[in-house]
Amino acid sequence: MPISPNCVHATPAFVFSATIAALLLSACAAQGPAPPHVEATPQTVAMGADNGLADWPHVSSSIVRDAATEARIEQIVAAMTLAQKVGQMTQPDVLEATLDDVRRYYLGGILNGANSQPGGYKRATFAQWREQAALYHAAAMQTDMAVKIPLLWGTDAVHGHGIVYGATIFPHNVGLGAMHDAELMRSIGAAVGAQVRATGIDWVFAPTVAVAQDYRWGRSYESYSSDPALVRAYASAFVAGMQGDLSKDTNAIATAKHFLGDGGTAGGHDQGVNYATHHEMIDVHAQGYFGAIAAGVQTVMVSYSSWNDAADGRNYGKMHGARALITDVLKKQIGFDGFVVSDWNGVAQVPGCARESCPRAINAGIDMVMVPEKWKLFIANTIRQVENGAIPMARIDDAVTRILRVKMRAGLFDGNPDRARGDENSLLARDLARRAVRESLVLLKNNDDALPLKRGARVLVVGKSADSLRNQSGGWSLSWQGFKNTNADFPAGDTILAGIREAVGEANVVFREQGNDVDPRAFDAIVAVIGELPSAEMKGDVMSINSIAESRRYPEDLAVLRKVAGRGKPVITVLLSGRPLYASDLINLSDAFVAAWLPGTEGKGVADLLFAGADGTPAHDFRGTLAFAWPRGPCQSSFGPNDGDPLFVPGYGLSYRQPQNLGALPTPTKASGCPTRPN
Repeated sequence: MPISPNCVHATPAFVFSATIAALLLSACAAQGPAPPHVEATPQTVAMGADNGLADWPHVSSSIVRDAATEARIEQIVAAMTLAQKVGQMTQPDVLEATLDDVRRYYLGGILNGANSQPGGYKRATFAQWREQAALYHAAAMQTDMAVKIPLLWGTDAVHGHGIVYGATIFPHNVGLGAMHDAELMRSIGAAVGAQVRATGIDWVFAPTVAVAQDYRWGRSYESYSSDPALVRAYASAFVAGMQGDLSKDTNAIATAKHFLGDGGTAGGHDQGVNYATHHEMIDVHAQGYFGAIAAGVQTVMVSYSSWNDAADGRNYGKMHGARALITDVLKKQIGFDGFVVSDWNGVAQVPGCARESCPRAINAGIDMVMVPEKWKLFIANTIRQVENGAIPMARIDDAVTRILRVKMRAGLFDGNPDRARGDENSLLARDLARRAVRESLVLLKNNDDALPLKRGARVLVVGKSADSLRNQSGGWSLSWQGFKNTNADFPAGDTILAGIREAVGEANVVFREQGNDVDPRAFDAIVAVIGELPSAEMKGDVMSINSIAESRRYPEDLAVLRKVAGRGKPVITVLLSGRPLYASDLINLSDAFVAAWLPGTEGKGVADLLFAGADGTPAHDFRGTLAFAWPRGPCQSSFGPNDGDPLFVPGYGLSYRQPQNLGALPTPTKASGCPTRPN
């Protein structure tokens, strides 16, 4: 069901309220069937004045407790030793834990980090992935426990099973938000679940439900929108598609992350401080969790960030140590009964803690601790901390109860612990991903009907990203930062250049990355594919050059456009980026300008929209509209009440059905600096 931009963007995020959210979602529902489990914003319930956290809602999950299951869990936990319980709470990286470690330490979880393929080989085969998973699952069933407890394997399949060689990679969230299509999001969630389960993995660290506020944040591309209502609807739809009720062979356990407010840190600093007020945190940053929990999400991952509610005089500090939020708000008030997992070594950032020791984080309510390397020391320290009273046994029992609850709901205790379902073809969802690319593209400019280009046109293609699956896919693709990938690392994918060649015939396409040694006047049109290079958290932050001007960070893109523009032939620019960028200078040099975000492996989906069909009419039209405001100036990285008006408002997007010319845009006369980022 497409979501109308007029519906989801009716109110800026910084004045968004829970009441307005309910009204907007109700209006959206009137357009067609709502995604599963999306309900009106729940009624707020006071927590009590003792901790000052009033107004947090209770959310009813679509997955409810079963008395027989709870009784079975209670029996198992009562018979477990302390070492077995702490083992269940521990999650190392797969490259740091052997099969014997799983058996000896009763490990409850394992994960593959963003660079942790079987044998440390980026191009590990599907068979190698499946074999490795089967061995680890089997090892968990070979302990000396009276009741064997299956293992949970987690992975960051944030836009497809991107760490697996040969898997289809979907557009990143920033592009999916532009689709405004919750039903398509549900289909994507289902496809990712099938990919993951085919390799024997059962737990996905997605969806990210951050509401990005400042585009300097390097994880902006992991946010669907600056609009909490859209984030909430998408969180619900994705969880419903991927996880469902956990009854299907293709269902995988979903994770809502990162709790809480990671998209609102001051200045876009990764792992920084969010200064939102109490009601801003509820009405903006928490909305995705309400949608995900209503849809039945079974795990929540904690954020590296902090929250300082200066307006109320309450500094909660690092989220990993915030009991008031993890236990009192998330578990008790909202009613989340799955388990809470830490982020990668996230407990080490809590004052007084280290990677291998953090009673404060466990007491705060973290149930499974992601300790990639120093997990043996963590187990020994945690056992000692329980024995000396630093961590109550009741807290340990609660954590293990929650972990076993999720494992039982996922069917891990039923029959064969090997979770692999499907075959290697399950890694592919190319038609679905290509459709998602088409629906995510936003046409910002199309003067004099420069698009669509005709079939058979002679086309000059320039730009560093035209023939780069690496740049199309971005971070979290085969590796954490994604920067060292090559086209050969994506055997089941197509570049945008390949799509152009297919559309007009290879003989009609000339590719010159830098625009050298070619006369643009010899062609019918020029297509320039430019944009950001791959990155992920931290390295993706805009820091050294405190500006979101695309051409200041990537001057080669402006240079190539200057070589081909003004030669009497239309210039069509396709911008790949993980966030809206100031690009007025680039737009002025272009007759048509397309925001293509980070489209993933199906580059032909971009070409689908650039070219007319065989009959000369558009085969596909632009449907995407902005899910974020577009910057008017090079220093305009956020859009609070004092940040000025955007160049393009959320909901903006042209189409072939509604042609419109765009006049020349004002540009700064010199590359002046931007204000220093707040700490």
